[in-house]
Amino acid sequence: MRRWQMIGILHDRMRARLDGWRYGSVSLKAVTFALIGVVNAGVDFGVFLIARTALSRSATASGAFGQLADSCHCSNGATISLIVANMMSWLVAVTGSYIMNSSITFAAESQRRLRWRAYLTFVVAGIAGLFANTAALVIAAEVLLLPIWAAKGVAILASFVVNFLLSHFVVFSVRGKVMSEAQDET
Repeated sequence: MRRWQMIGILHDRMRARLDGWRYGSVSLKAVTFALIGVVNAGVDFGVFLIARTALSRSATASGAFGQLADSCHCSNGATISLIVANMMSWLVAVTGSYIMNSSITFAAESQRRLRWRAYLTFVVAGIAGLFANTAALVIAAEVLLLPIWAAKGVAILASFVVNFLLSHFVVFSVRGKVMSEAQDET
């Protein structure tokens, strides 16, 4: 197959995805992604509060976070504790999100199968959402001085946008189908 044919097929595929957005199929996916996101936000929020409480009550964790902050001169123990609790809750939530989105939102693309490779791709793509989530959390809590519950809400909203776009255009993209269509045309 010639390079220009492959580019044409990829262009057609991208155009179809953008038309899907315009004509509703992507909008429906965004709605189901958001509904699953509400469930995951509850999980994320609950695990975050439990982890934050447990870490703040642990003298060992507080000491370790304080030493880490002192050695890196990058923050303080409380901020590191906040980040660690956020990462713990994110890992639980991203796993639940992958399972539910594979089964519901992107069922056609995933064929409702859970695959390690797709999960790892979802997690890697979700790291961008984690960065958006963590940055929004720290800014909202420590710069804007919002209460922790409100700061976490802002963080979840910021990561929703990043996660949906990456899930739709990267993780659950039907690349294998495009490649097989390209090979069939040769």
